[in-house]
Amino acid sequence: MTTTPASSAPDQGSSPAGTETRQHATRAAGLLPADPVLRKAALLTMVNSLGNGLFFPLGVLYFTRIVGLDATAVGLGMTVAGLVGVAAGVPAGRAADRWGARRVGALLWGGTGLATASYVLVHSYAGFLVALVCTTGLLMASRGAQGALYADVLPAATRVEARAYLRTVTNVGMGIGGAFGAIALQLDTRGAYVTVILVNALSFTGPALLLPRLPLAPHVLERPSLAADAAASERWRAVRDLPFLAVTVLNAVLVVQYTLSEVGLPLWIVERTEAPRWTAALLMIVNCVLVALLQVRAARRTSQVAGAVRAMGWAGLLLAVSCAVYALSAGLSPVWAVLALIVGSVVQVLAEVLSAAGGWTLGYELADARVHGVYQGVFGAGMSAGMMAGPALVTVTAIQHGRYGWAALGVLFAVAGLAVRPAVRWAQRDGDWRGEPV
Repeated sequence: MTTTPASSAPDQGSSPAGTETRQHATRAAGLLPADPVLRKAALLTMVNSLGNGLFFPLGVLYFTRIVGLDATAVGLGMTVAGLVGVAAGVPAGRAADRWGARRVGALLWGGTGLATASYVLVHSYAGFLVALVCTTGLLMASRGAQGALYADVLPAATRVEARAYLRTVTNVGMGIGGAFGAIALQLDTRGAYVTVILVNALSFTGPALLLPRLPLAPHVLERPSLAADAAASERWRAVRDLPFLAVTVLNAVLVVQYTLSEVGLPLWIVERTEAPRWTAALLMIVNCVLVALLQVRAARRTSQVAGAVRAMGWAGLLLAVSCAVYALSAGLSPVWAVLALIVGSVVQVLAEVLSAAGGWTLGYELADARVHGVYQGVFGAGMSAGMMAGPALVTVTAIQHGRYGWAALGVLFAVAGLAVRPAVRWAQRDGDWRGEPV
């Protein structure tokens, strides 16, 4: 048997002309899911996000305060585990292509739940490393398969909007879970920490049982597939698809923005501005609320390649503006510093929702639909790498060098966003299934 040429694979992510382009995955201004499959996916996402939100604020403290490990050693272990996780995304995507994204996703989520539960058995640094590497590797591998899962179960015409809605659900779930996690932090007992760990483990293993029951979208049954004897170079096409890798790297640079809220701004506020420390929490709330309100609307405008390219370009420029505003907050009075930080945060949120939606679209539309798993694994690995590099990059630039560092960071974001257009044009010259020319 011969394999179908990559250039003949249809664009599974594009919406055909006609009524399909007017379909929406949500209703009530993007607050409620309209698609029954999306409702099921939202339920699974909410359960898992609640568990993750519970554990997120106290994970490091459990290993340092309860287990008694050195904080520096814990940080090193987290770095090692993160590297393993980045590497795990692509093989997980290949497994999704081979055995099905629903089956592989369920196994990875179930495995993550069991590995998470093993934290309660940790009593040494060696045990910590084993448990953390297994948990992080399985978790990030599941994210590699998740993109392929969404490609299989969500309608192509509304897939990006559906992912935007799931991101909103994730933020809400994480926020609610974090509020209850604060109770465990206040109790500060081994029993409280262990309870949170086990609940988080259940938030993976429970939904894992339901993943295989998500129905496949109609387009999956119609799309072409590789022949059984296809060459390995075709099955692993994504790892040598240079235009797609270029887009993946540029998206990874823009992903660094997420660490601004988590790492950069708290340090900047405390060390470089006169703003009160609670400003960091205020900015996080502003971010969560605006993302919930704007993400679905942004996704509806970026469901095609041309719109996604424009969104990525604007995202880079807006991030540059937010960096400039953050830099100006140094040296201002407390009130003006808070106002400047809020303005910068609002601008950053606009960039965040645009880049997230644009990234989802490009990740799907530029991929060969016959091997979506490997492509989504590569794209997800790029995002994971960007988030890993983010804290060090933000610290070395903005925190250490102040306004000059913010300027360098802003230029990096702007260049990455604007470079997406030529990278996508390169990709479209390489394969005619990648949407309308931009």
